[in-house]
Amino acid sequence: MPTIFILCILSSLILIGGCDNKPNLKNTPCTALTTPFAHTRCVADNADGLSLHWQSNDKSTLYTFERLIATQGDVTFAMNAGMYDQAFAPIGYTAINGNIIKPLNTNDGEGNFHLMPNGVFWWNHEGTFVDTTPAFANKLAQGIKPTYATQSGPMLVIDGQIHPRFDPKSTSYKIRNGVGVDCTDKRTHFIISDEAVNFYQFANVFKQDLGCQNALFLDGGIASALYAKNLNRHDKLNMAVMVAFKDNQ
Repeated sequence: MPTIFILCILSSLILIGGCDNKPNLKNTPCTALTTPFAHTRCVADNADGLSLHWQSNDKSTLYTFERLIATQGDVTFAMNAGMYDQAFAPIGYTAINGNIIKPLNTNDGEGNFHLMPNGVFWWNHEGTFVDTTPAFANKLAQGIKPTYATQSGPMLVIDGQIHPRFDPKSTSYKIRNGVGVDCTDKRTHFIISDEAVNFYQFANVFKQDLGCQNALFLDGGIASALYAKNLNRHDKLNMAVMVAFKDNQ
């Protein structure tokens, strides 16, 4: 009997599953994957290691991962975290260290941000969350206090279902990045596509592969960027708000 076949049987008995080539994502913060399309996935094990950044102490925009690291120290990974205007200021609700930088944006308009429902990725000592903007507004009215928050849009997954406006046959293909929470492993997943995909394909990774109940689109095209220390990846683009993770364990 071939050795590989024997190992598969043993693996199946131990893991209660067949042999596959899926990487053990719990051993590395960021992993480059090839299916269902080329993408890089980074995971944050806890909310305490996450932070949001926009400006340095002198109120100048950080713009780059290089300046982020220079001001905050080395980070495990970082990603652009929301849409911005021509002045590189966030256009949606933004909270940093408990301070509200931008109010909740409930305006109508064009573009991905206004493809309703949009939503807010936020976190505090209780964990990480993605809510539609109306749901987040209700939580604010009830007194929730985000330590960090960034509003973007559209939502990718809403209560376990892909955004109803997404068409599987759409020909709008772009590089995209987003974040998912309430996933089967209870960790926060950040994904950037490494090839152009449509919204449906991108959202389905969060829904189908990760079992995320809620996921939010952060941005796309030339605005998507990732720093991943363990992959020696450092995308050199200008950005507004950035999310960073430090693995303190």
